[in-house]
Amino acid sequence: MSRWSSRRREFREILETQHCVYPASIYDPISARIAENVGYEMGMYAGSLAALAVLAAPDLILLTQTEFAQQAHRIGRASELPLFADADHGYGNALNVKRTVEELEFAGLAGLAIEDTDLPQPFGQEGKASLLSMEEGVGKMRAAIEGRADPEMVIAGRTSAAAMTSSDDAIARAKAYVGAGVDAIFLVGVPSREALETIAAEIKVPLLLGGGAKDMRDPAWLAGQGVRFLLRGHHTFTASVQAIHDTMQALRDGVEPEDITGTASGDLMRMLIKGEDYARQGKDWL
Repeated sequence: MSRWSSRRREFREILETQHCVYPASIYDPISARIAENVGYEMGMYAGSLAALAVLAAPDLILLTQTEFAQQAHRIGRASELPLFADADHGYGNALNVKRTVEELEFAGLAGLAIEDTDLPQPFGQEGKASLLSMEEGVGKMRAAIEGRADPEMVIAGRTSAAAMTSSDDAIARAKAYVGAGVDAIFLVGVPSREALETIAAEIKVPLLLGGGAKDMRDPAWLAGQGVRFLLRGHHTFTASVQAIHDTMQALRDGVEPEDITGTASGDLMRMLIKGEDYARQGKDWL
């Protein structure tokens, strides 16, 4: 467990600083290795990207908790980067949340968020998202804390109330979740600087931010509001999809392999897959 605990301590150190960092958007082992190589402080593993990477499906809670945890374990095996996961609604009710936390802790995560959105989409809702009652949200947060064995792992309460109801509701929910024991609050859909300032003035634990308008992306200003990371989308995945699509199309159209541009060099590939380590091990052991 020391390997996982050291990553969790690193993530807690991020939360304890007076700075705001940008997490790398990670969805598989090679993306984690790349993020580590270019110097990111931490990685973010989102349920939406897991659905894309594992199922090639939209973010409709089609992925199972087991599939999500297995992919997290693969990522953690490949990289030493502290990994924070958006664990969606915890894959069910509060009892499922406890089990989800247990499985994701065992998979090596540095932290995770449980949200209070009513998921998966209930019958008849026609695509319009809604929130759980605050009481049910609190029950989920309490279950998440109970499911944690390593106190170093961060549990965050996530809410989209600022976008879906009001800043006042977001504040009330955040305070209730902090009262239930969460270490941080993950805010999604905050509509403006003014709204974030209003919320931040009332919340005394670190804030994590999922996106925001362009004028909200100043890391120094965010740090002053208590925001410790800002997720800036998942362009790594969509860029990868476009690159694969274009390369396959070019090869299908008859472009010679040696004329394909934009591919990783042999040196970069060997570094990312730790080719020299495997060559040395093979020489020593085989």
